[in-house]
Amino acid sequence: MNRTEANSGTREVSERLRFDEAALVLWMEGNVAGFRGPLSVQQFKGGQSNPTYRLDSPSGSYVLRRKPPGKLLPGAHAVDREYRVLAALGAAAFPVPRVHGLCEDETVIGTPFYVMDMVEGRIVWEAQFPGMSKQERAAHFDAMNATIARLHSFDPQAIGLGDYGRAGGFVERQVARWSKQYEGDVEAGRVPAMDRLVAWLRANLPGDSGDSRVVHGDFRCDNMIFAANEPRVAAVLDWELSTLGDPAADFVYHLMMYRMPAGMFTGLAGLDLDELGIPSEKEYIEAYCRRTGRDGLPHVDYLAVFVMFRLAAICHGIRGRLARGSASSAHAEATAAVTDPLAELAWKQAESARL
Repeated sequence: MNRTEANSGTREVSERLRFDEAALVLWMEGNVAGFRGPLSVQQFKGGQSNPTYRLDSPSGSYVLRRKPPGKLLPGAHAVDREYRVLAALGAAAFPVPRVHGLCEDETVIGTPFYVMDMVEGRIVWEAQFPGMSKQERAAHFDAMNATIARLHSFDPQAIGLGDYGRAGGFVERQVARWSKQYEGDVEAGRVPAMDRLVAWLRANLPGDSGDSRVVHGDFRCDNMIFAANEPRVAAVLDWELSTLGDPAADFVYHLMMYRMPAGMFTGLAGLDLDELGIPSEKEYIEAYCRRTGRDGLPHVDYLAVFVMFRLAAICHGIRGRLARGSASSAHAEATAAVTDPLAELAWKQAESARL
């Protein structure tokens, strides 16, 4: 799958995800300062979980994120949590879109939703940053590194997110959560490598780091908007998996690009990083540690297995949503197909892990 072509831009809203646009206009008139209709609605091609729409009007352009219709797994698609973390981080001057309002009244468009600003800029769908010079790639990687380091520098209590998750025991809880979600999604079927990973992760749990920060949960180059003409992160998107947790695990998820082959999500393995101007995994870790005042990252190999397993579990969940008829993305089938090879790759990481 060409991820850039598959995810870039908008399309006509699919039949299953249409809603009463007149009802949305009435809600926006009462909740979005300065809004003026009429409204034009398109669906973004990307977005596997919460359907996302571009709203254009005489007063400006906005983005709507909603919980998908249909049968959903408990606790998933929490747009209210997305709204809360965006509001808090925006107030702390972290680069996120400005939010305008949250609607939990399902009678408006059928499911809860929120509206935020449309941030103009560039989304890069491949981690090798195609079409850039070596210097430009290096600068964009440095910008990503600085942005996640800044996120992990916030005191959750100080920005109003002290109760956004449980402090301590993050990795253990996450292993339990995603194992349960994988094992409980019967419509998606079982994957032998996933079964082995569940057992390995439970048997090799590291000690609790005790370090609790706001974590994004899916920090990748394609979940941020870069400024149009400079290597600066203008906005970080897709906060559905955010919580309070171990920042090392969040950063290692971002590092996963170094251990996945090119062509699998945003993979870099097998590419000549020096020729591309991309820092090595070791150099990228060192830059993050300098910025966050760490001596190093503990349990990197274990965390690498865990984050790959978690991503495979997310793909497995998309397979389940396809079976239940609630998948929101046009390329959900291609993403679901990655479940097995990604689980196998995670198992290879487990076999070679130095614990």
